[in-house]
Amino acid sequence: EDTTGLATGDLGGEVMLVNFFASWCAPCVAEHPVLTRLAREGLPINAVAYKDEPEASRAFLARLGNPFARIGVDREGRTAIDWGVYGIPETFILDAEGRIRYRYAGAVTPELVDREIMPLVERLRREAGS
Repeated sequence: EDTTGLATGDLGGEVMLVNFFASWCAPCVAEHPVLTRLAREGLPINAVAYKDEPEASRAFLARLGNPFARIGVDREGRTAIDWGVYGIPETFILDAEGRIRYRYAGAVTPELVDREIMPLVERLRREAGS
């Protein structure tokens, strides 16, 4: 069940990050402050709660804060399969056309943000003219 539209291609218009997470995922907790910082700095972040109960996802976000503009529910893992996810957390950068331009399996770190993610986001934003 994809309740997000995240698998159906209605994303686009601006450079964004898409993050697959779950409340039961320890690396997801570790990366959460980094995602929160990115959202505060103006990078739109959408998320997919992977094989998680909605109540557990809500409690996770209530405890840690919610940096996500939109959150999809992927209880069965089908959306993750469509995206090619093989473990969580997994993070994607989409260009302004909604195309996947970057994929990272594992917890996002400040070093990764500085070295790879933000330089790519800035380049894609320039290319899109935004």
